[in-house]
Amino acid sequence: MRSRISVVAIRAAGLLGLFLFFPSLVFSQSDSASRPWWYTMEKGKLLFRSGEYGDALLAFEDSRRQRRERYAALERQFVAFLARPEIRRLGDSLERLETWIAERNETAAAEVLGELYYRYPGDALDDSAARALYQLDRLKEYPEAEYWIGEIYRVEGELSLALIQYRKALEGRDILENPGFAVDLLYKIAGIRRVRQEYVEMENTLNGILEGIDAATGRPRDALWAEESSFAKNAMRRTLENEGIGRFLVLYRYNNTLTEPAHRLLGFFYYASGRYNPGSALDHLMFAFLIQNTVILEEALRDRYDFTFAGLDDLMNRMARNRLVSAYIEETEYYKTAYYLANVLYGEGKLAQARGVWEFIAGRDDAGEWQSRARRQLRSPVQERTVEMP
Repeated sequence: MRSRISVVAIRAAGLLGLFLFFPSLVFSQSDSASRPWWYTMEKGKLLFRSGEYGDALLAFEDSRRQRRERYAALERQFVAFLARPEIRRLGDSLERLETWIAERNETAAAEVLGELYYRYPGDALDDSAARALYQLDRLKEYPEAEYWIGEIYRVEGELSLALIQYRKALEGRDILENPGFAVDLLYKIAGIRRVRQEYVEMENTLNGILEGIDAATGRPRDALWAEESSFAKNAMRRTLENEGIGRFLVLYRYNNTLTEPAHRLLGFFYYASGRYNPGSALDHLMFAFLIQNTVILEEALRDRYDFTFAGLDDLMNRMARNRLVSAYIEETEYYKTAYYLANVLYGEGKLAQARGVWEFIAGRDDAGEWQSRARRQLRSPVQERTVEMP
């Protein structure tokens, strides 16, 4: 958790420093045409964060245009090179073309291949000039610009237009500079579906996050969840239902923070829909709460290497003054997650296990409304219905 926060801070500070200490980088209309597309993109981000949405939109659109023009020019260079009779005789092999280019100092063609090799791993081009041309054409698109244009529409309340932009960005997932950003796009799409009360689409999108393949590893984003008949998952559920939350958190750790929001939102949704059973609200809230506590436990171990988990009350008392943990609890709706997990356990007939979680929440002054609601449940437990969807 600390490293994630630090990276964001460093990037923000670094970008700010760039403009504070290098005044020659100040943007102007007169030199915008000579700026590279990525520079214009950074200009747009600064404008967006300053609330200058109109100017930011123009910058993002300019960066998209500049990138298209850049790669269209490279494409023309490469097509002209490949069309030469002596080059056509070399066939489709990029390896042969590389040798020719190096021996004859073909700078224009070398520029094209250099850009392609920078953007794609070697096997993505299949040693094929035709494939290289295809990938060069793909690079004309700029999914990051589509995303930021979508962000402008979102903050302006134009959710339909924002959704269109996020989808455009997602269509270019294979050329994202950070492949993992595709998951952020899916969360953005799910968020709009949620606000628009399009719950079926929201559910499908969140399940897509859990069941999708991680671009970096080639494995499921949530391998434990993806195994439908997973022995581990069933064992986790039995421990929670039969031995309670304390024993559950002693035995299990799972720090898949990438999928925690999907589990949490699906858990809330299934609870609101009356689907408490294993595989629905129970398992999703179990996973979300386990991930949340694993992150907090890891932070506790960073503060004290010999820390031993002795229950949720002890953990929270130790970490109460940790600002990172406090921010994380708020960000992940920690007490809300715990409260509805307890309610699901009660709905499944596990009153003692539910009371264990309610008692924890009831003793936490920082739990806000969830403290008072947990106290009501302890006095007179009911299968509480949610007034509205999450």
